Amino acid sequence: MEIRQWVIERTRQAKHASRPLSLLSTEVKNKALEAMANAIKANEATIVEANRKDLDAATQLSRAMVDRLTLTPKRIADMQTGLHDVAALPDPIGSNGGMWKRPNGLKIGRVRVPIGVIGIIYESRPNVTADTVGLCLKSGNAVVLRGGSEAIHSNTAIANILTKAAQDVGIPEGAIIFLENPDRQAVTEMLSLTEYIDLIIPRGGEGLMQAVTSQSKIPVIKHDKGVCHIYVDRDADIQMAQEVCFNAKVQRPGTCNAMEALLVHEHVAPTFLPSIGKKLHEAGIKIRGCPKTVSLIPNATRAIDNDWGREFLDLILAVKIVADMDAAMEHIVNYGSSHTESIITKNKATAQRFLKEVDASAVMVNASTRFNDGFQFGLGAEMGISTTRIHARGPMGLEELTCQKFIVLGNGQVRE
Repeated sequence: MEIRQWVIERTRQAKHASRPLSLLSTEVKNKALEAMANAIKANEATIVEANRKDLDAATQLSRAMVDRLTLTPKRIADMQTGLHDVAALPDPIGSNGGMWKRPNGLKIGRVRVPIGVIGIIYESRPNVTADTVGLCLKSGNAVVLRGGSEAIHSNTAIANILTKAAQDVGIPEGAIIFLENPDRQAVTEMLSLTEYIDLIIPRGGEGLMQAVTSQSKIPVIKHDKGVCHIYVDRDADIQMAQEVCFNAKVQRPGTCNAMEALLVHEHVAPTFLPSIGKKLHEAGIKIRGCPKTVSLIPNATRAIDNDWGREFLDLILAVKIVADMDAAMEHIVNYGSSHTESIITKNKATAQRFLKEVDASAVMVNASTRFNDGFQFGLGAEMGISTTRIHARGPMGLEELTCQKFIVLGNGQVRE
């Protein structure tokens, strides 16, 4: 069967499954989520072996990509935890914000309903398979998954395990579709199927985002690159700033919510930068700084224009000394990606101004950018972090995977 026809047949299955799935009770959906979590645990050895095959073939991938690809015992356990957590969350389907009565007696309200069929196109991170399946099923959506070829064995194993566990407890066949064909034409065909897929969510690098948004005939919610900044204010607690900045860059540098640029007020730079520079250097971080930064950090090298606004996803950090918060915010406007921005300060007025004026999916005070994450926000697992302003922004949990419909209750009213 040619690729286009194969993709059509697979996505048609998801469309057929979407209606009975949308009508399932919360009890059935939660039972499926618990079964899937238990299946991940029971089949951990199978997942590890599949992941090993992908890692063995990852000779041309960057260090950051290999990190994203690797399924450690903790990450596998996190997949289980995420599914359990989603099961414990309130079901958004059928919830409403109340009803209002019109002068003619009509009662009008809104209720939350599934979007329908959601297509996920993603790179490297196999845990995305479990996270997105769990969220889609709980929100009543069928899901069509297309992972990157670099994770083909891991994704196939996880998708097969989840599909069997879900179907065994009543989830309709076709509700979980994984496109295991690594040919890029499968993505092209997928993006054209407006009659079967209602929404596309891409997760990955800038190249993937551009390809999907330029080709898709289906609405897209982008989960774009994370050029995340931390601004250390003149009124910052220096010890806190060191701990937060170190965590934001070092804890897991290959993620979209890792700090990629550090902005430091000139008043605290002589005290702060030598100490944080030493600590970062010992952790293997390469610093690319402005001329003033280079004079304060012995191991720093001069930044070039392309270093500002770049998502390194690696042990590299851009550092700039700024005159004040206005200069820091101007830098964020020019080079940020509207993902995550944070300020370290003890000044409440300064913090409030930063929260009000900085535009991003999450704006933080005295906290690591690494917290912009659905699990950390209490949303359970997440689809990813939307940098789109329409429909959903920030970590996409259950509610963000629904839409609303109006319901109207009458007793024979006609329009005059």
